[in-house]
Amino acid sequence: MISGSLVALVTPMDSRGGLDWQALERLIDFHLEQGTDGIVAVGTTGESATLGMDEHKVVIRRVVEQVNGRIPVIAGTGANSTSEAVELTEAARSVGADACLLVTPYYNKPTQEGLFQHFQHIARAVAIPQILYNVPGRTACDMLPETVERLAGIENIVGIKEATGDLQRARELIDRVGEKIAVYSGDDATAVELILMGGKGNISVTANVMPKAMHELCAAALAGDAETARRINEQLMPLHKMLFIESNPIPVKWALQQMGLIGEGMRLPLTPLSARCHTPVLDALHQCGAL
Repeated sequence: MISGSLVALVTPMDSRGGLDWQALERLIDFHLEQGTDGIVAVGTTGESATLGMDEHKVVIRRVVEQVNGRIPVIAGTGANSTSEAVELTEAARSVGADACLLVTPYYNKPTQEGLFQHFQHIARAVAIPQILYNVPGRTACDMLPETVERLAGIENIVGIKEATGDLQRARELIDRVGEKIAVYSGDDATAVELILMGGKGNISVTANVMPKAMHELCAAALAGDAETARRINEQLMPLHKMLFIESNPIPVKWALQQMGLIGEGMRLPLTPLSARCHTPVLDALHQCGAL
């Protein structure tokens, strides 16, 4: 089972929005050196919504090749078209990804039965471990715990990233499916508490900037060392908050630019971090020791 601090990796781009392969290599090396437990490639933080199908596949392949089996690679392959999700998931399987992360279909607002059939179809179509991803704040689609419980009976559905930040929801999910599949946090600020309840890790934005600390936080929580995990979390809390001062991944890409790890590139409709947000994000970076 994949566990620990799983970074929701940004996709580096140049000033014109082209993919920056050298920066991607630097980021992967940074995470391998700093103890990140797994890499999630081309998820929400990786700007999957603005990558073309071929780009999406190539980024996954490049990440898998460079990681070379040293830590797990989870490929973001969700889509609001079931056939497109199958195509991306098969592409990830074919290049050796360890698992796939599949977001609930966005914009078209399927019913709970539609969600069940969507994920069941992908699981049956592609023989790779699959992690469900529920983030209703971005998709306008909330997959309810009872639907997750139905899906947990499918052999290659192995986990769920629950990104609501609602610990009552997390407790219900762990009670319903925790013996069958892994429950991961998708909310940095509440990840410690979810793991202490029985979750298996955190798919993290903050880990882009503070990978060693997030690894240590998750390791402590998984070991039941609540005091250490909560102490690290308190130290990181300014960053948890400021990395969402504007839409993710705007702040985290700007933070990584200040750290010299990536350039300024981002694709419309996202725009660079507003000037009024520079000081708060810089302050958080200094408080947490990233700069």
